[in-house]
Amino acid sequence: MKRFFGRVRMAEPEVSDAERELFGGPLRYDLGWSEHERAWLDLTMMSALRSMPRLVGATLRMAWQADRRALLTVAVSEVGQGLAAAVGLLAVNAVMHALLGSGTPDQRLHAVLPGLLAAAGAAVVNSGLAGWSTSRAGRLEPLVERIATTQYLAAAASVELEAIEDPEFRRLIDVAQYGAASARRMISACVAALNGTISLISTAGVLTILHPVLLPMLILIAAPRGWGAMRVAQERYVSVMSWVEHMRASRLIGNLLTERTAAQEVRIHAVGPFLLSRYERMAESAEAEQERLASGKAVTEWVAAALSGLAMAVTYGAMFWLIMSGHMSLAVAGTAVIAVRSGSASLGALVMNVNQLHEESLYVRDHARFLEEAARHTIPSGGDPVPARVRQVVLDTVSYRYPDRETPALDEVSLTLPMGSVTAVVGENGSGKSTLMKVLSGLLLPQSGTVLWGEADLVSLDRAEVFDRVALLTQDFQRWPVTAALNIRIGRPAREAGPEDLRPSVDYAGAGPVVAKLPDGLRSLLARMFRGASELSGGEWQKIGLARTHWRDSTSDADGVLIVDEPTSALDPEAEIAAFDRIRRLAAPNRAVVLVTHRMSGVRHADRIHVLHHGRLVEHGSHAELMAARGRYAAMFDAQASQYAPEATVPRPGSPTVTDPA
Repeated sequence: MKRFFGRVRMAEPEVSDAERELFGGPLRYDLGWSEHERAWLDLTMMSALRSMPRLVGATLRMAWQADRRALLTVAVSEVGQGLAAAVGLLAVNAVMHALLGSGTPDQRLHAVLPGLLAAAGAAVVNSGLAGWSTSRAGRLEPLVERIATTQYLAAAASVELEAIEDPEFRRLIDVAQYGAASARRMISACVAALNGTISLISTAGVLTILHPVLLPMLILIAAPRGWGAMRVAQERYVSVMSWVEHMRASRLIGNLLTERTAAQEVRIHAVGPFLLSRYERMAESAEAEQERLASGKAVTEWVAAALSGLAMAVTYGAMFWLIMSGHMSLAVAGTAVIAVRSGSASLGALVMNVNQLHEESLYVRDHARFLEEAARHTIPSGGDPVPARVRQVVLDTVSYRYPDRETPALDEVSLTLPMGSVTAVVGENGSGKSTLMKVLSGLLLPQSGTVLWGEADLVSLDRAEVFDRVALLTQDFQRWPVTAALNIRIGRPAREAGPEDLRPSVDYAGAGPVVAKLPDGLRSLLARMFRGASELSGGEWQKIGLARTHWRDSTSDADGVLIVDEPTSALDPEAEIAAFDRIRRLAAPNRAVVLVTHRMSGVRHADRIHVLHHGRLVEHGSHAELMAARGRYAAMFDAQASQYAPEATVPRPGSPTVTDPA
């Protein structure tokens, strides 16, 4: 009995030996859609019915915000359908009484006509109202999805960078992305659930009018149908979830065999035959799992149908007794049979729709929770204006530690960036260079210490104005899947520009040959996934990135900072030398250039060089001063320079010990 009437449990799937060999067990993706993948198993028929008002209320609030008139139209049409269904049942009852009443056949046929006309009119009205409701609900669905999507994207784009880099908040972003589509699906599920509820109420009302005993009969016959619908749905859900455990792994193998990045090793290392054999073994395991669960599903459906049939037999037996005892006429019994079937079907559909409402509401709730959290992490709007003239930007004993790390990324770092200067920041991986650039640009606020733009503290300034004063070129700058022209113009997208306007930036970056070989020049689409688009190499992309930086910087006369982080990693030596020269020439009386790189040859001509080590500033000075000091900078420079010397001996960069000048 527990097999059929206990709560449906998610069984751990059989794991094939191939899955254990490759993955150590079944794959469990940690993505947003998997957050509530077992939601249906926590739902019972009573809890589903109790939760319906809350779920419908949440959906109606979203729809009210989207289009009030369309929502009211849907509500009126659904209520109208319920009334039309009730009128139709009463008309059927009148037809039954006319057919089974006294009189000649001609008299009875004439008596049937009003009822038939009423039933036909009710059917026409019902279908018209259904179409009207479908039309208005079809308008509401995309509106609700657009509103929810816009809310999600706007919130995600306006939060502090610190929140984006927080793993917990990042997971909330991943989970909440499914809320908009769920909100759309909730509209159709809510309309269907509302339709089923009104139909059930109208049917129950008609049965109560016909005979008080018929209402309990409806409940008796409909309850097993409702239980069966929910049980079958949950059994199917378990089947799909168990099956998908296997398919995730086999799909991953299929992707690996066809991915471009894995193509070389698939062939040279003979990875293809190896993975293909594992794929076949996992597919066999998945097929066996599907067959087992399909058999269980069939048994469950048979039990549900048997219970429904038994309830139907009991109901018809009671109706037969009422007829034979003179407590119910044949006309009422015929109408009752039609009403009971209609009501039980409405209840079965209602249960399924409430199931869907329940599951979709969980994702909509994640969407709402994300909006609340994002509001607490949003970059504040407003603040003091950034001074038009800024002689220098100063970092004074700045410290910053990421939430998921024990040691600070920056530890009391102090440095000065005069306008018109080129400042280099060097250090090994993990020394804090990138964090320093984020603090300098206002993307991260210091947890202690201050960042001063002239005499103004960064914390008090309008962050949008601070961002407007910063130009950024990083090693992993965004390769936008748009045209080459827009990839450059996106450095300052609000300013309209044609090919001739962009030409100085293209020439400055040395990107002229890159643009010339594109099929449509600057109008060429740089996105390989689209038909007819072009693809650039890493070095060519970096020239486009430098052109973007020049375009952004050349369109502003206010004092600002240009941050360049590893700009030449994909360039050949000759292009690297030319790129460093162009970057240094971007320094101007109203602009400070900050150069972050591992290429020591590119920083030797900087006005000031700062060396970071484990988040602390350990050396600073000119190239000549730091080489004379024979400290960490000199060791790193010699290590790279020795690679080009004959029979070079590579020194150890970490050997010198230098007192922290800060």
